Amino acid sequence: MSSVPPECPTAMIDPILQISPYTSFVGFVIGLPTAIATYYQAFKTRQEAQQARAGTLHSMDCLEFVSGDGTCINLVPLDTLHSLPKPGDVVLLPGHGMDADGEFLPGAYLVEGIEHIYSQMAYKGGRPREARLTKTVAKVTSLNPALTVDG
Repeated sequence: MSSVPPECPTAMIDPILQISPYTSFVGFVIGLPTAIATYYQAFKTRQEAQQARAGTLHSMDCLEFVSGDGTCINLVPLDTLHSLPKPGDVVLLPGHGMDADGEFLPGAYLVEGIEHIYSQMAYKGGRPREARLTKTVAKVTSLNPALTVDG
């Protein structure tokens, strides 16, 4: 025989009704931050994809050393520099390595010119028309007699 009396068909549902308010609260506490984090990650991924399509993600916030033909020699993060080079300065760059397929050898390079690229800053509480240095390009020529790049 069954232990549930026939006059009480809801005896099995009573324990579920007792814990139901707690499960709803726990689900909300866990579910809401998860939904917000998922939305934020999707938003950041869309921003990165847009920057990658624009070609700014590769060398953003960097000092880029380029040869006369526009080939990138090295990238240096701007936040690691205490000052930017000026035209006429000589810089020592690691190049692409010492092997035979390295296009640019390590050595001294003469800075011929500097270009500063700024982008508009859009954030809450920002000043109108505020800009930030996002990239600097230094055009250089090799002082290595084994490698001369004409520009």
